[in-house]
Amino acid sequence: MRRLPRSVVRSLFPAVAGVFVLGVQGAPAADDDAPKGPAVTVLKVAKSCFSDIVEATGTIVAREESSVRPERPGLKVTEVLAEAGDTTTAGQVLARLALPEGGTLQVTAPVAGVIATSTAQIGNFASARGEALFTIVARSEYDLVGLVATTDVRKLAVNQPASVRIAGAGDLEGKVRRIGPTVEPNIQQGMVYIGISSQKRLLLNASGRALIKTGQSCNVAVPLTAVQYSSAGTVVQVIRRNRVETKRVEIGLMSGGNIEVRDGLNEGDVVVARAGALLREGDPVRPAMASAEAAK
Repeated sequence: MRRLPRSVVRSLFPAVAGVFVLGVQGAPAADDDAPKGPAVTVLKVAKSCFSDIVEATGTIVAREESSVRPERPGLKVTEVLAEAGDTTTAGQVLARLALPEGGTLQVTAPVAGVIATSTAQIGNFASARGEALFTIVARSEYDLVGLVATTDVRKLAVNQPASVRIAGAGDLEGKVRRIGPTVEPNIQQGMVYIGISSQKRLLLNASGRALIKTGQSCNVAVPLTAVQYSSAGTVVQVIRRNRVETKRVEIGLMSGGNIEVRDGLNEGDVVVARAGALLREGDPVRPAMASAEAAK
């Protein structure tokens, strides 16, 4: 092989070395912002509306009861045409009684409603002062007489809507009809009357539970799992540039696994869906976006 003259080699070496150095300097640098640390599930904060609900528990009573008796004594029941649980109309014949002098007397419903109780039996005697033959829940109107915490009484107002669940009768719609003026001193609870209209018979004195909607608030919301409670207050872990930031927040109403955030977060902020004590301020993380439903 023919060798190049030394003068030629010396002239080429700086150029070759320059190419080598340039090649090293042109290599891409490591990305300092590349995700590091543990993978965490995150979600974007969105707005939501929450209902302010007050719970009341109590019993079912007839708002107005009408007793049905004959106007004169000594009449014997000869025919019974209605029984407890039946729905009646005003003027409907409920029973027939035999008069001492012959003939019959018809006993009719004074109001429309639901027959709550009946003592009418063929052969029994009835009188104006005795036990009522029938009691009718006038106009099929009932009340849930419930107790609420004293701190919640101030939230109540007449005509607020309520969802009422009664043992054996399912869910019914109602409204606040009256609010008691005093508090039971031994239990520190106030009384509320929730009106219910039902064409089917409700068992008097049955237990019931009402959820009264007293207001609504709309703000950003996060899952309950995103909130931490500590000596520093209530906090949420926010992710910015793949690092953890701890934000103090003011929380409000809760519903369906979510909680209202009244201050401290903005719509669109990215938060850790399941906040953990192992994540510290400034820690690098690898965020994985999830929907609000998946994060619960």
